[in-house]
Amino acid sequence: MQTESASKTLDPAICEQARLTRDARFDGLFFTAVKTTGIYCRPVCPAPTPKARNIVYYASAAAAAAAGFRPCLRCRPEAAPGSPLHHAGSALVTGALRLIEQGALDERPVSALARRVGVGERHLRRLFDQELGASPLEVAATRRLLFAKQLLSETDLAITSIAGAAGYASLRRFNSAFLDAYGKPPRDFRRGRTSTSTNDAIDLRLPYREPYDFEALLAFYERRAIPGVECIDANGYRRSIVVDGEAGWIDVSRASNDSALRLRVHGVRPARLGQVVSRVRRMFDTDADPAAISGALQRERRLRAVARRWPGQRLPGAWDGFELAVRAVLGQQISVAAARTLAARIVERHGSPHETARPLGLGAHFPQPADLADAPLEAIGLPRARASTIRGLAQACLDGRIDFAAHQPLEPFVERLVALPGIGAWTAHYVAMRALSQPDAFPAGDLVLRKIAGDGTPISERAMASIAEAWRPWRAYAVMLLWRSAN
Repeated sequence: MQTESASKTLDPAICEQARLTRDARFDGLFFTAVKTTGIYCRPVCPAPTPKARNIVYYASAAAAAAAGFRPCLRCRPEAAPGSPLHHAGSALVTGALRLIEQGALDERPVSALARRVGVGERHLRRLFDQELGASPLEVAATRRLLFAKQLLSETDLAITSIAGAAGYASLRRFNSAFLDAYGKPPRDFRRGRTSTSTNDAIDLRLPYREPYDFEALLAFYERRAIPGVECIDANGYRRSIVVDGEAGWIDVSRASNDSALRLRVHGVRPARLGQVVSRVRRMFDTDADPAAISGALQRERRLRAVARRWPGQRLPGAWDGFELAVRAVLGQQISVAAARTLAARIVERHGSPHETARPLGLGAHFPQPADLADAPLEAIGLPRARASTIRGLAQACLDGRIDFAAHQPLEPFVERLVALPGIGAWTAHYVAMRALSQPDAFPAGDLVLRKIAGDGTPISERAMASIAEAWRPWRAYAVMLLWRSAN
């Protein structure tokens, strides 16, 4: 059952009002379980409203499932925006959840997950119980089940492929999980279903919570797009991708008449689909809670007007951490346009071809660390020091001194990155903002931010950092809003 510490974060009066009014702002922020039916629902479920005495509220789908409730077939909990990350009260649990989203418990035990986040297994279980009301295994089981249900509902993938894509070790376990949760086998969900996927592509819906400023994200990416690797137009974003050695491409657009993005994946086997979805969700920040972020930032006078002006601001992520880090180094002390030109030259000289997607303008992949560790980057117009920094970064990735796994805490990552020659705190925090999707990363030395804080006269970095303490834990969102206001 959900523990008291996990459930106390939910205000029953607010949950009840949201349930009765089917308030979409709370969709995914809590789940409603009905004791008389044994089913849990989203607060927007269209089913007849149960009596309050029969309701129990849970902060996550995993907590409701752990308490013995089954997912609703009408409102489809797998279609709710957000993830358990909303309810994590610590960086450690946040990191563990990001690893679970990447399949860390699909084939390995909880003890291995605990080692990756640097704690003992018992301590990790206790933290999950306190913050989420469910164990790591229960969270992972709910993730697998709901993702598989989404694939059944939205794609034409074979059931065996769906089992592998969702992280089930065998088709038998997949069927067993569905029978336990839904009372019928997976094949029964295929009857009467309409899919938008085609033979050479997989279409999926990525829900988000309104407001969502998709156009601002597209504009941000368009200014920085590398020719041959990325294409942005009024309809959406496309880019070439490599996932575990498999080359493909993705297309991201806004779904029509729905609070969701439409992700189309080409050339990637179903077994890699979970990785693609996880990375695209971070890249487009679909799991953010804009009401919580905007409400916190509006308490500060410098941010009040811009937070109200752009309530749907998202944190633009990156498909690949190494690529983003190289681009950040390229952009040191030069314009965005100049950095984009240099990035295009690196792709032309050291990237790999992608012939399948060339007709779409995606004829290349960004180089990997091994491609740049010894590359003569001075030949493309880079200063010797900056070329050396990129080579050093690439070698550090090959040596294992640097990686861009999204689960790692902010400060240790920044410390490792600034230890490399040519990379300072500004670059490290910028990379953490976008490559790790760290919501509290903050480049305190940024000149634009210091000018805004000083009403036109730059204040010191120390003073800037002190002011930004009031913006925690959303300092990265504050950065994006203030940069946007300066343009």
